[in-house]
Amino acid sequence: MKLIRTTIALLVVAALAAALGASAYASTTSRSGGEQNIVQTALAAGQFKTLASLLTKAGLVDTLSTGGPFTVFAPTDAAFAKVPKATLAALAKHPAQLKSVLLYHVVPGSVTASDVVKLSSAKSLEGSSVLIKVNKGGVFVNQAKVTTPDVMASNGVIHVINKVLIPPKNILQTAKAVGKFTILTSLLKESGFAGTLAKKGPFTVFAPTDAAFAKVPKATLAALAKNKAKLRAVLLNHVVNGQVTAAQAMKLRSAKTLEGTSLKIRVIGGKVIVAGATVVKADVLASNGVIHAINKVLVP
Repeated sequence: MKLIRTTIALLVVAALAAALGASAYASTTSRSGGEQNIVQTALAAGQFKTLASLLTKAGLVDTLSTGGPFTVFAPTDAAFAKVPKATLAALAKHPAQLKSVLLYHVVPGSVTASDVVKLSSAKSLEGSSVLIKVNKGGVFVNQAKVTTPDVMASNGVIHVINKVLIPPKNILQTAKAVGKFTILTSLLKESGFAGTLAKKGPFTVFAPTDAAFAKVPKATLAALAKNKAKLRAVLLNHVVNGQVTAAQAMKLRSAKTLEGTSLKIRVIGGKVIVAGATVVKADVLASNGVIHAINKVLVP
């Protein structure tokens, strides 16, 4: 009980650290490892039976027992209970997919709560990144809340979370799944640039919504569709090399696009403004980058 009380207290402190600054908080977290490895520690906790079972089916028990150090964002049994049984059953029948989902919860190295306040993202063993946010509500990994941080093990650290993390799809697939970028995805295909956003990266895409494209005269869109060179230039003006999260964008004054222009970045009233366009939805994570939805088409 003492450990639970301590770790919950650390979570509250971590949330406050976002306002107070990382340096004041860093010294409060113990970095001493536990006596048992990650798998043994999870089993002893008694709330990770589903996770342990899936790790066995995926053949990852030995890796998390002997390798490391690792940081595991561990969904509880209650978190797995929110996932449809049919989905879990399907994953159990496909070890490769199951392994991919589980590895998305593991980050190389020992990332304690004091490290979290310094990060906006972390690359998982699956290959995609998880977004990390700290606010007054607590610590969040993607949309999952850390309910108990810093459960120390001999080969790393466990942070208990209340949701299962699903690896993201690539930028093009993610844009299609969101449903409000139909015009953008259509133009990407017409320009021949869709393949790049589906495979390479990482990229940051400031993506105009369908509502943003609706503000552009139809004649202009029709002309662009007929001129692939100009269309490609316009689309490239929305893409920046590297993964730039909203938190990172707020620290920038500009960002150079793949088209070659420089987009001015400002923060007004807590909102990110990119070349006059407002980011209406930030940090839509993809396997090869991140999408920020904007309310205006950026013309070079």
